[in-house]
Amino acid sequence: MSALLAAGCLAVSLPAGAEPNISTCIQPGPLLRYLVVFSQLTTPEVANAEITGACGTTTVYYPEIGVAVATSPDPSFLKLIGPQRAYSAQAESVAKRSVKRKKDDTELFRPSGVRSGEQWDMDLIKAPAAHEITTGSKSVVVGVLDSGVDAHHPDLAQALAPELSAGCLTGKPDTSPSAWIPTTSAHGTHVAGTIAAADDDRGTTGVAPGVRIASVKVVDDDGFIYPEYAVCGFMWAAAQGMTITNNSYFIDPYLFTCQSEPGQRVIYEAVRRAVDYATSRNVLTVAAAGNAAADLSRPGRDSMSPTNGEAQTRPVDSTCVVLPAQVKNVVGVSAVDSTETKAGYSSYGLGAIDVTAPGGDTRTPTGCVLSTVPSGYDYSCGTSMATPHVAGVAALIASVHPDTDAVSLGRMLNAQAQTLPCPADYDLNGTGVQDAFCTGYSEYNSFYGHGMVDALAAVSK
Repeated sequence: MSALLAAGCLAVSLPAGAEPNISTCIQPGPLLRYLVVFSQLTTPEVANAEITGACGTTTVYYPEIGVAVATSPDPSFLKLIGPQRAYSAQAESVAKRSVKRKKDDTELFRPSGVRSGEQWDMDLIKAPAAHEITTGSKSVVVGVLDSGVDAHHPDLAQALAPELSAGCLTGKPDTSPSAWIPTTSAHGTHVAGTIAAADDDRGTTGVAPGVRIASVKVVDDDGFIYPEYAVCGFMWAAAQGMTITNNSYFIDPYLFTCQSEPGQRVIYEAVRRAVDYATSRNVLTVAAAGNAAADLSRPGRDSMSPTNGEAQTRPVDSTCVVLPAQVKNVVGVSAVDSTETKAGYSSYGLGAIDVTAPGGDTRTPTGCVLSTVPSGYDYSCGTSMATPHVAGVAALIASVHPDTDAVSLGRMLNAQAQTLPCPADYDLNGTGVQDAFCTGYSEYNSFYGHGMVDALAAVSK
């Protein structure tokens, strides 16, 4: 939350012809940020006049999709602008989330050592064999929508494109380096290394070490990814002509965004429009399914989203989806362990999962995925780790098929995947009870979608 503003009155100044909703606006604070959805034909002038008339200030308006980010200290803003088309994620009482480190980063830092022998995940998707054919093209750019990327890491310095990087923590792109570097989380740097860490006989190697990456910061210092951050990230990627975006997160404040609820319907519509626009500009969106071990096709309940500061179970219906993974034209990714079995934590669902990739096994420290972190290397597990493997393979496909549009790239990504049938027995802890139920058939099922991404197949076919 922003700092409280001093109590008082602020006169509303409207453009000629605009009718104010009220003659004065109060500002008891706090200053809250809102996502506002307009008709997609709304001009910037009209959008700004409506926000001003509701006692708000426009931070940015994206006329391509009819979505604005606004701020207001007036508690009447939501009522005045219309609760059916505006929402403040900041106003929700949410619990802090953070990335938990397994070990101290500096303890694992060996700048001259080769650590590719610890990258079981790269062997699983045949990345080393693919590198014999190509490591990717510099014309391919993967936007890492995350917590920021360490620009000085020796494995990432050559891949990172500072001129294409930006911070989105106000909902408006900020290109200053301080806006897109990591501050409290190693998550984005870990993801970036899986995609494009240099193949230089030291440290780790990414799936596509020859492509470029851009740091697009959409995770704030408290670990939240509010919808306006994500919308900004998608619009920035589209404006900069990126090829792919990696989205290893779900959009706050809820794990499941339910269109049956007015405020959450605003989130869904804004994110859907932003993703659709990015797709129309030939940006492929790749996103994590999440770590709730939930069947996304019929979730039933949400036990991860906070209510009144604590995570509590809430019922969810058929309108509830994980964003952005379940938006049309987004590649949804589940996670497997080293045995090519769905990781216990990984969410799944027929129609929600397109492909799968290594995310690691939390039961053993080295069963997780090793990648770059600020000042070193570390292990981490999750669908967050699986997703950049998929983004990296997509980057390899785009490198060998440079004229492919985003929709075709997504289809090619599905086509190269290696079939993984439903497991005959999914009893992970040996209790005699199935831990989840896989549905579908060998070539397409709820655990693995079209199958495991295969870097060698991606550059060979």
